[in-house]
Amino acid sequence: MEVKKLDKIFSGDFGKFGGAFVPETLIYALDELEDYYKKIKGDREFFKEFNNLLTEYAGRPTPLTWAPNFSKRFGVNTYLKREDLLHTGAHKLNNCLGQGLITKGLNKKRVIAETGAGQHGVATATVCAFLKIPCEVYMGSVDYERQKLNVFRMELLGAKVNKVDSGSKTLKDAMNEALRDWVTNINTTHYMIGSAAGPHPFPTIVRDFQRIIGEEARLQIFKSTGALPDAIFACVGGGSNSIGLFKAFVEDDGVKIFGAEAAGRGIETGLHSATLSAGRPGVLHGSLSYLLQNSDGQVEEAHSIAPGLDYPGVGPEHSYMKDSRRAIYEGITDDEAMCALEILAKEEGIICALESAHAVALAIKKVKELEKDSTIIINLSGRGDKDMQTIMKSMEAKNEQN
Repeated sequence: MEVKKLDKIFSGDFGKFGGAFVPETLIYALDELEDYYKKIKGDREFFKEFNNLLTEYAGRPTPLTWAPNFSKRFGVNTYLKREDLLHTGAHKLNNCLGQGLITKGLNKKRVIAETGAGQHGVATATVCAFLKIPCEVYMGSVDYERQKLNVFRMELLGAKVNKVDSGSKTLKDAMNEALRDWVTNINTTHYMIGSAAGPHPFPTIVRDFQRIIGEEARLQIFKSTGALPDAIFACVGGGSNSIGLFKAFVEDDGVKIFGAEAAGRGIETGLHSATLSAGRPGVLHGSLSYLLQNSDGQVEEAHSIAPGLDYPGVGPEHSYMKDSRRAIYEGITDDEAMCALEILAKEEGIICALESAHAVALAIKKVKELEKDSTIIINLSGRGDKDMQTIMKSMEAKNEQN
């Protein structure tokens, strides 16, 4: 299959990263999507409908919650951006509502999506049920087993969930199968990508629909404290929740930006998903970005206890922010994430998703480098209900070892 690089390789303002390295079959659909998105970006009626759905259907704005016990324990004023309280339980719905309206505008009759943790799959199935659009979701069989609750939710919402048994049977392979489906059904189908990854213009579209997270947080923290935060934290897999938070603070030099990658069982073991910490530039799923790959350029398998972070690539804007040193990305191990999840649960009565626990863990590590009484924001991208089985198994294994 011939793979072409579009002449708009630098589109998206991500420096050398991004672009559209795709089969020729997809170029028409990507051009059609880009043209339509440019048109609606200035369309007041589109954003009136989108913003109304965010408010009336999704439940925005989500709270910025003061965390008094966590703050006292670690000596920094900590606020939690509560995307876990959004309808469906994660930030993914912001992007799906926007892309759902695009699907209608493009007159596509079918939606496909990939999912790892199931959060994007549930959000896609929810929007498709609401908009009456047939929906199929691709999910690696490993993720299918560890996120059975979300599989049931997707099917209850009317979506068909396709189990993927190839490769590592996780998010990367689900995305591979979704792209194959899209190539075959290009005229009738919209591919609702959930990460700020994939070929141009998806990283830009997903970021723009998720930037509401940071825009709200910026207003809320200023209202609560009269100032901007000293540092912000979010987890990074493909990078949709994090870029949604980071974008509103990029121009604020006094705000430190931290992204938590999944270091799995330790970067030195090779069992991790720390793409920005241990990868190098390469092409995956249609864009140039940091990538876990071997010396021959073959994509390496990723690992994380958090299925939403179990991905060997990352969105191109994060690669740009790493190289420009505007953001700092560090790995958090499975054990560190589990410890942070327990701390947040016991201190604040909030059980966050395993993905979000990586952001909490990085904040706990970094507060030692901040001045006493600094103010920080941690994005809780999702709630932990979906992870109960994994959390129980992890805690049982830890107790047996002790």
